[in-house]
Amino acid sequence: MKFLRNLLASILGSLVAFMIVVGMFFIFMALVGSAEDSVVVKKGSVLEISFVAPVLDYTGKDETDPFASLWTEEFGLDEILHAIKVAKNDDNIEGISLTTGFLQAGMAQTREIRKALIDFKSDGKFVMAHADVYAQRDYYLASVADEVYLNPVGVVDFKGLSTEVLFYKKLQEKSGIKMEVIRHGKYKSAVEPFLSDTMSEENRTQIKELITSIWSIMVDDISASRNLTPENLNLIADTLGGRTPEYAVASGLLDGALHYDEYEDLLKEKIGVAESDEVEFVGLRDYIQKSNKKRLRTGSDKIAVIYAQGEILGGEGGRDYIGQDLIVGALNKAVDNLSVKAIVLRVDSPGGSALVSDIIWREMQLAKQEKPVVVSFGNVAASGGYYIGVGGDKIFAEPTTITGSIGVFGTIPNMHELANNIGVNAEQVGTNTNSVDYSFFEPMSDTFRNVMQESIEETYQTFLNRVSEGRNMPVEKVDEVAQGRVWSGVDAKALGLVDELGDLDDAITAAAEMAGLNDYGVRKYPKYKSGFEQFMEDYGAVKTKIGESIIQEEIGTEAYQILKEFKEFSKQEGIQAKMPFRLNIK
Repeated sequence: MKFLRNLLASILGSLVAFMIVVGMFFIFMALVGSAEDSVVVKKGSVLEISFVAPVLDYTGKDETDPFASLWTEEFGLDEILHAIKVAKNDDNIEGISLTTGFLQAGMAQTREIRKALIDFKSDGKFVMAHADVYAQRDYYLASVADEVYLNPVGVVDFKGLSTEVLFYKKLQEKSGIKMEVIRHGKYKSAVEPFLSDTMSEENRTQIKELITSIWSIMVDDISASRNLTPENLNLIADTLGGRTPEYAVASGLLDGALHYDEYEDLLKEKIGVAESDEVEFVGLRDYIQKSNKKRLRTGSDKIAVIYAQGEILGGEGGRDYIGQDLIVGALNKAVDNLSVKAIVLRVDSPGGSALVSDIIWREMQLAKQEKPVVVSFGNVAASGGYYIGVGGDKIFAEPTTITGSIGVFGTIPNMHELANNIGVNAEQVGTNTNSVDYSFFEPMSDTFRNVMQESIEETYQTFLNRVSEGRNMPVEKVDEVAQGRVWSGVDAKALGLVDELGDLDDAITAAAEMAGLNDYGVRKYPKYKSGFEQFMEDYGAVKTKIGESIIQEEIGTEAYQILKEFKEFSKQEGIQAKMPFRLNIK
């Protein structure tokens, strides 16, 4: 009897707790909804743009979801560009104040924001910039402003681009855990860190040429905005001419060194506000909530924009990685939707699974039999990212897009030496000559390696054929620019790997022209899970995230990054069509 009473009490307690949680949820939703409605843009406001979170091409937020902005801090590039366009025609917005620091966006994304700000200024509105510190990417963005200011004790980091590649050969020797590597392509250096302790000349050459091309584009853009010659800008970089505010002002990088309150006084002068009054700022996040409700393209005919961002891993896919389910589903929906007259695939991916890349490529082929398909490359469209894009009718890339990397590789972890050192011996029994699977605890056999190499060669040849067909180039010509090498968008266009240099808007315009549309709207795919659904799904992973944070804090960020990269390589399945190295350009 006591047991039943306790059981009933537990059930009732759980029901009450559940009802309380549900009730709080709906109350919170109502409060959020009313808070959104309270975002008011007053006359004479200044849009303040400060990027405090990573910028994704697309967050997939449901604009009707009142919780959408609460479940993620990231900005969508699509939302940012839309907000700037809306602000351009908003009579209540006088100008924009850029106060960003340590911008977490790719180079192509940064350039698209920069172009949107140039367009914003075209009707006479102002853009001003202030920061405590300008990292190179931040300064590149801020240089578009009419006036650029820095804290009097701040610094402009302007010295040219560099990157760093980590090598793990000795780590493998010491740990007894190694990565067995099979590859094709002399530039396919994603696996080079596991084979050597030093960078190959081929890898050094391609990295140097890539970052030099990107730097030249940055310098040309800054030159046009700041009225400084490229030669002067490179001299400033070589002499660290922005290392103090005084030097940066004297060299022309800045218009002055001001504390933020002094900068605010300048803004007051710009908008005609008395010194004793406050500037009416509206934050970017709030303004995005307002601007998302305004459609700039309203035609009944639609252009479908499908976002493919992240590593290609397979499965369902999401905001952070590409799976065949979401992308194939989005392509099918766009094809089946009678109001959709053309499709734009936006790619921001370093590649990944060759199998999944080919599945998506095939769906691209089927889609373009029904409707025009244009491809827009963002920050990176390398290897598998390029593979899926080459299925389109026309390809656009930003000048700074990391493009190409036509090559494949396979990596398989092996811990034979570690097992031997700690006294573990694995024995296999099979019925046929090759029935025993590869074992992590035994050296890779010549037979298994030969079979893997054969598969790599077949996949590489398939990759070449896909590019040859899509780009209308002889296979031999493709092979010359392939071999796993990456190119900037500028070089990729010169080599015939892309058709035009341009951003997502240019790709959408081209798709509309191919479909014969003058008046059209845009429909975005795929739709991700709502913030609440994702929150509930991720709830069980909270302890894992906490554990990862503790490890990172204990061993340091750089050591943790090494551990993370090694772990990611060990989890890769199948043949990889992936960017040849991780680039953190700074």
